[in-house]
Amino acid sequence: MASGTEAVINLQLDIDDLVTSEVSPREPAGDAASASSFPKVLRRRLDKFFADQSISPKADRSMWVKISVGLAMLLGSWIALYALKPDSWKFLALYVISGLAQTFLLLNIAHDSNHNAISSVPSVNKTLNYVFDVCGISSYMWRILHHRGHHSCINLHGEDDALTGRGIFRFTPHEPRASYHRFQHIYALFFYAMFSLDYVFVRDFESFFFPSHDYLKRTRHPAREYCILFAGKAFYLAYMLILPVFVLGKSLLLVVGAFLLVHLIIGLTVSLVFQTTHTIDSTYFPSDRSEFDNGVYHIFATTADYATDNPVVGWLVGGLNHHIVHHLCPFVCHTHYDSLTRIVRETAEEFGVPYRQHPTMTRAIRHHLLLLKQLGNEF
Repeated sequence: MASGTEAVINLQLDIDDLVTSEVSPREPAGDAASASSFPKVLRRRLDKFFADQSISPKADRSMWVKISVGLAMLLGSWIALYALKPDSWKFLALYVISGLAQTFLLLNIAHDSNHNAISSVPSVNKTLNYVFDVCGISSYMWRILHHRGHHSCINLHGEDDALTGRGIFRFTPHEPRASYHRFQHIYALFFYAMFSLDYVFVRDFESFFFPSHDYLKRTRHPAREYCILFAGKAFYLAYMLILPVFVLGKSLLLVVGAFLLVHLIIGLTVSLVFQTTHTIDSTYFPSDRSEFDNGVYHIFATTADYATDNPVVGWLVGGLNHHIVHHLCPFVCHTHYDSLTRIVRETAEEFGVPYRQHPTMTRAIRHHLLLLKQLGNEF
C-alpha cells in the first residue's frame, strides 16, 4: 500500500515544473536548507499517514454512503414528482430538492471522480463523472478546464481558467481595470448565481467550438465527446424543462421559474465554495511561472482553507474547504482530507510556511468580497 500511495501523492507534489524561482513576499521563514526540505518532509508525512493506517487513499465507507445519499436524493425527488403528481407548491419544493441534490453531487461526487479519487478502477471514476452531464455540464470539458486550466496554473493571470472574469470581474491585479469594476463586490453574487446557467448554455459550447485558451485550440476532441455533449444537454433539458410541462402538465412559467431557482442555488453555492479558496485578500497572484522554486510553495501561496474544524461544512462541500490538501493530493478521496489537513498545518507551522485559513465560510466569503472591492478600486 505504501508504494501505491506514494505514487499517487508524489504525482501532484512533484510539480516542480509548475514554477521556478523564489517566493518573494511569501517566502517561508528559516534558512534555505530548511525551506527546501519542506516539500520532502510533507510528502513523507502524507505517505506515512496512509501506510501507518493501512488504508487506501481512495473512497472509504463514508464516501460510498455520500454517493448513495446524493444519488438517492436526486432520483427520489424525480420519482416523487411523477408518482405523486403534486400541486404547484409541492412541485416547486421537490424540484428545488432535486437542485440541492445536484449541488451535493457536483461538489461531493463529480469533483472527486474528475480527479480519479473515488476508485483505483478508472471505469468507476468515469461512470461517476457523468454526474456532470446529468447536471447539464460536459464532464469531458470540465475535466480539461479544471486540470489544464486550473490545477497546473493556480492564480496565474491568463492561464488559470478560474480567474476568467469575462470582463465582468477583475480577479487579479494583473487584469486590466474598468471603471465599473469598483462595483464588482456589489454585483458579484448576482453573476455567481448565473455560473451554472453559463456552463449549461454557453461555456461548454464556447470551449468546444470557439476556444479562447491555447491548450483548447490545440486539442482535437474525439467525435464521441461531441455526441455526448449534445446528447447530455438534450437529456438534461428534457428532464428538467420539457417533461414537467408535457407529462405533468405544469405551466411553462412555473417550470422555467423552478429551473432558474435551482440554477441560482447551484451557481451561487459552487461559485462561493471555489472562489473563497483562491481569490481572497490574503492569497497571492503570481505574474508568471518563475516566482517559486517548488510547486508546493506555489500552492501554499495561492490557496486558502476555511472552516476546517467544522465537519458539517466539510461534509456538504465535498471537503473543498480543505483546499490546500486537495491541491497537494488531488487523487486522494476528500473523506481523508480532515486528517491530512492536520498534517499539512502542523508541518507548515514547523517550517514557517504561511498556512492561510479562515475559521468560517462566512469569513472566507467576506474576504473574497474584500478582494473584489480592493481590485475594483486599485489600478
